[in-house]
Amino acid sequence: AAGMAAPTMEERKACWGARDEFWRCLDRHGEEAAECEKLRRAFEARCPQQWVKHFDKRRDFLKYKKKLETEGYHPPEAAGKS
Repeated sequence: AAGMAAPTMEERKACWGARDEFWRCLDRHGEEAAECEKLRRAFEARCPQQWVKHFDKRRDFLKYKKKLETEGYHPPEAAGKS
């Protein structure tokens, strides 16, 4: 079960580096940017799948938090009425 082994320091660094590059690309080009596709693949290739899921959730959370900080909180029921 090689896939289950804890990543080495090198592997962790490679994973985090790939994640940071991918996130920087998204920040520059937008969440769905085609330019970031190969960085996404590198990120998935270098990180354990659990980590990819975790980091995706984390990014969503951080984006949400930032949105709240810049736009303030809008209760969901206010959303559809504009």
